[in-house]
Amino acid sequence: MTTTATPTTPPTAPVLTATGVTMRFGGLTAVHTVDLTVGHREIVGLIGPNGAGKTTFFNCLTGLYTPTEGTVTYKGNTLPPKPHLVTQAGIARTFQNIRLFPNMTVLENVLVGRHTRTKEGLFSALLRGPAFHRAEKASEQRAMELLTFTDLAHKRDHLARNLPYGEQRKLEIARALASDPGLLLLDEPTAGMNPQETRATETLVRAIRTQGTAVLVIEHDMRFIFNLCDRVAVLVQGQKLTEGTPDTVQADERVIAAYLGTPFEGEPGEEEIAEIEAAEAAAETEGEER
Repeated sequence: MTTTATPTTPPTAPVLTATGVTMRFGGLTAVHTVDLTVGHREIVGLIGPNGAGKTTFFNCLTGLYTPTEGTVTYKGNTLPPKPHLVTQAGIARTFQNIRLFPNMTVLENVLVGRHTRTKEGLFSALLRGPAFHRAEKASEQRAMELLTFTDLAHKRDHLARNLPYGEQRKLEIARALASDPGLLLLDEPTAGMNPQETRATETLVRAIRTQGTAVLVIEHDMRFIFNLCDRVAVLVQGQKLTEGTPDTVQADERVIAAYLGTPFEGEPGEEEIAEIEAAEAAAETEGEER
């Protein structure tokens, strides 16, 4: 497989630093002492077999879960364990399962993502004075810029539920970008896409990096990951197996074995994986209610 990514120069201070991140659900350990950094304007891939703990790790980074152990910092500041505060700090994400507001328009969905950067409070909104209207106009202008950037401007008044699947994925990315993040986390952005849509997503992610946003991406499409990323980390059984350039990771026999299904010592069985997934689902529901 040919690697086309162009590595960036590692910055002196990473945008994201995860140190010793561990997540346990009762007696089950889904993520164990994972270290990871993401540099400014860097695209980092996170791969691993099913049940490896990738989405759980994402949830620890974005405040949906509070890690049992370890720390997560963004630009040197420890992140609070609250999703909306993580977004305010400068990290946005998409989800493995699309989470749009289906009965809202495309434009309205992006405006929802903009609310963390709007300073007008309830009193101003009730009065609907000049400051409120200026803020509303600025938000709509920024939302339209993002819809143009993701090639969705012509669908601004369409209901989100009526968009084709690939465009719903792009809309979710546009909504995440509306919070002006310094780091964007993408959870399986090409899942269910055809090859043309996958190539378009690769182009979009590169454009996001060009505009100054670092990207951390989970994906099962290895061609997508190895063509796109500057660096790739591999999780197996909740632990980081290896990390390096796409060429280095592709050549690692342990990575090949993991994807071919070769058993590892202590590898969780199907029942244990199911228990972890059930515990994750319960924890995610609890996190959304906080």
